[in-house]
Amino acid sequence: MVIIAYILIGLYLIALSYITLFCLMQFHLLYNYQKKIKHDRLHPKPQPELNGHLPIVTIQLPLYNEQYVVERLIDCICELDYPKEKMQIQILDDSSDVTVDLSQAKVDEYRAKGYDIELVTRTDRSGYKAGALKYGMQYVKGEFIAIFDADFLPRKEFLRKTIPHFLINDRVGVVQSRWEHINEDYSIITRLQAFQLNVHFTVEQVGRKAGNYMLQFNGTAGVWRTKTIEDAGGWEADTLTEDLDLSYRAQLKGWEIVYLEELGSPAELPAEMNGLKSQQFRWMKGGAETAVKVLPTVWKSDLPFSKKFHATIHLLSSGIFLVIFLTGIFSVPLIFLTNFLGFDSTIFGLFLLGFLSLIAVYFVGNYRAQMIQDPSAKTVLKFLVLFPLFLALSMGLSLHNSIAVLQGYLGKKSAFIRTPKFDIKTLKDSFKNANYLAVKLPMTTYLEGLMALYFIMAVVMAFVREEWTFVFFHSMLALGFTTIFYFSVRHFRLR
Repeated sequence: MVIIAYILIGLYLIALSYITLFCLMQFHLLYNYQKKIKHDRLHPKPQPELNGHLPIVTIQLPLYNEQYVVERLIDCICELDYPKEKMQIQILDDSSDVTVDLSQAKVDEYRAKGYDIELVTRTDRSGYKAGALKYGMQYVKGEFIAIFDADFLPRKEFLRKTIPHFLINDRVGVVQSRWEHINEDYSIITRLQAFQLNVHFTVEQVGRKAGNYMLQFNGTAGVWRTKTIEDAGGWEADTLTEDLDLSYRAQLKGWEIVYLEELGSPAELPAEMNGLKSQQFRWMKGGAETAVKVLPTVWKSDLPFSKKFHATIHLLSSGIFLVIFLTGIFSVPLIFLTNFLGFDSTIFGLFLLGFLSLIAVYFVGNYRAQMIQDPSAKTVLKFLVLFPLFLALSMGLSLHNSIAVLQGYLGKKSAFIRTPKFDIKTLKDSFKNANYLAVKLPMTTYLEGLMALYFIMAVVMAFVREEWTFVFFHSMLALGFTTIFYFSVRHFRLR
């Protein structure tokens, strides 16, 4: 019993050390980010312009069952401030519902207005999004390819802001814009998603670029050089994150990614819990699959050690959910084991340094995003409310995301489950009774309900035993799992 107790404590301390390392690496990106912001403020550079040279750009819109947003997407694309004779628009529509008819009507409308726009369909959905993009490549006319998912509404100046970066440097393979959120204030679910994404599209992307580390194309709201896709081996469907996979293969070939923090691309966030969970599953599992696929090549390359190390942390980042879930599960029996051994449980305060660094990362990331979009926002108050809720939601997703990560590491294949969008922009909009909602609750949801009870009992036990070491941690886990379970059931029952 004593040996088992010490093994569990040792494993727990290793897990806490991993979490702390992960947080400190995030803090290192924050350090790079702040240096970059300060440098740009002291030494501003003019943004490159087209100066009359207008290359042909192919715009690819991969779709699957998007009846609520497809029309607004195509309208938005055709309003881009770029000569229509220099744009080729591909509607890559794999839909099995009325979306195809809506796409065709829009294609007919804009073709009559002189646009080079076509509907590209396939007889099957093999390869999912990656398969559609690969299929569309055979019809590409443009030197550059802009890609937008169905939920995006790019600004009119998008092409004029991105294309010049390719023209001044022939090794630039990708230009990625920052995501903005048209329905951030719709609910607590959308606010917390925006809270997390704001950090990725400020601290993480800019920090990696500033440190000369590997970064990524985010699957949408960006532009590829056509030659880069071809040189890197093209779109491949053996992972659920074809964007991350191709990003790394391109960079390993020597191509550069430019990230434009100042250029925002508005998009719709998932408004209901089961859609959010399907998106998280795809991202987490795809990240794990890409790590298994790409990391051996990264470490065999001649990249400097620091670049390999950061790439490893980046590609394994989805694994943090697995570590968080395991630390949560084992922390309950540890209450008894530490007392049994007379072990000083204050050593578990090891996580505090990482926690403090995470506060700094998320405050700066969200402060910066708010200053870009709305300088009058009450950022500090908003942060104080959202940060603990964000932590709780992340912990509540740890079981769901851990299953995704394990499947990715073990090579278990699954379908590309799209994230449904419902044209949600304001509080007046609703997804009640809409198509695409979940038709049944997976077993994971019931397990999340059990996890909520498990950690609620742990909190009760803390008060009964007056053992406070894990009470904050368990309270956050209880809140997170309860919230995830509640909204999963509630949004399922809307149907």
